[in-house]
Amino acid sequence: MNKNAGTADRAVRIVAGLVILGLYFVVDPAYRWWALLGGVPLLTGLLGWCPAYTLLGIRTCKTAPK
Repeated sequence: MNKNAGTADRAVRIVAGLVILGLYFVVDPAYRWWALLGGVPLLTGLLGWCPAYTLLGIRTCKTAPK
């Protein structure tokens, strides 16, 4: 699993994931499970690897693949 997300991309994903997860405490209880989807950008930001980027052949990091 090579990293394919750059520093700025990872930072945006982490912040977005935390904001979306934070909605869990704000939204109506019937829709709270939607906020759990914030775990996806949070996890991809922490790992630095995005499966969608792999499928599309996109790389936002500057390091060469290993």
